[in-house]
Amino acid sequence: MNHYKNYSDYIKEHFGYKVQKISINAGFTCPNRDGSIGVGGCTYCNNRSFNPDYCVSTTSVTKQLEEGKIFFKRKAKYAGLKFLAYFQAYTNTYGEFSRLKALYEEALACEDVVGIVIGTRPDCVDDRLLDYFQELSKEKYVMIEYGVESTDDNTLKRINRGHDFACACKAIRDTASRGIQTGAHLILGLPGETPEMILKGADRMSELPIDIIKLHQLQIVKETPMAEEYAKNPDEFKLFSIEAYQQLLAEFVERLRADICIERFVSQTPKSILVAPDWGLKNYEFTDRLNKIFEARGTKQGKLKMLNAKC
Repeated sequence: MNHYKNYSDYIKEHFGYKVQKISINAGFTCPNRDGSIGVGGCTYCNNRSFNPDYCVSTTSVTKQLEEGKIFFKRKAKYAGLKFLAYFQAYTNTYGEFSRLKALYEEALACEDVVGIVIGTRPDCVDDRLLDYFQELSKEKYVMIEYGVESTDDNTLKRINRGHDFACACKAIRDTASRGIQTGAHLILGLPGETPEMILKGADRMSELPIDIIKLHQLQIVKETPMAEEYAKNPDEFKLFSIEAYQQLLAEFVERLRADICIERFVSQTPKSILVAPDWGLKNYEFTDRLNKIFEARGTKQGKLKMLNAKC
């Protein structure tokens, strides 16, 4: 029994072959780093926590993709593997339109690259860019993945996000209305948030026209403002145990619209830069344990949505 719509299900809907994302660092920054709307960036953010070794901004997009293809083909041992170019680091729509267009099209010109995934902020897209993505999506797979992080405006202000939830809602709706695949990212357990606030986020995200959601637990990462805050006031942070986080996830998934793909539940920051929490679980081990919780609860994605609809 599938307890939730996973990324494999989603890929099967869109492709008739195996697809792997390759992360790209194209040398972008963010408007809350360079002074446009703020400085210092989001308080939790250290891009070293998710960038692979081949993903270096001083290397061309083409070279990063070629090195990524070698890595994954060797790892997967799969002759027919195709790729999505994942513009991941920082804000990948923040720049001159001509430069953005050139970078995206350089990626799509690489052999076996069948689409692009663009990670960005909801305050860094405009009609011109979305219209371009709309035209591009008629020929290639295009996914725009927005960092929403929280649906609570007080939380967004506290983490120096630089935009409110209404901004995220508008960007998501504007993107989806053009027929572009649309994703969102949330961090669960940000300082000041209660389990009730987090679960309300599932309801709010279900009301938006998203195709994919990525979730992960709050992690305190070295060389971030949040790490300094945690060192000074650890009692203000309610970091989850594995058990508490997985129980919360089960409730979150029950409230999440059933057709939304859940691409990720957890993130694993390298131990060299991780402050807390250190769970020591591999992703597949985490997922196995989570599935057992779903089985024990006799539940699945969207269960509470369906029950409410019947009432």
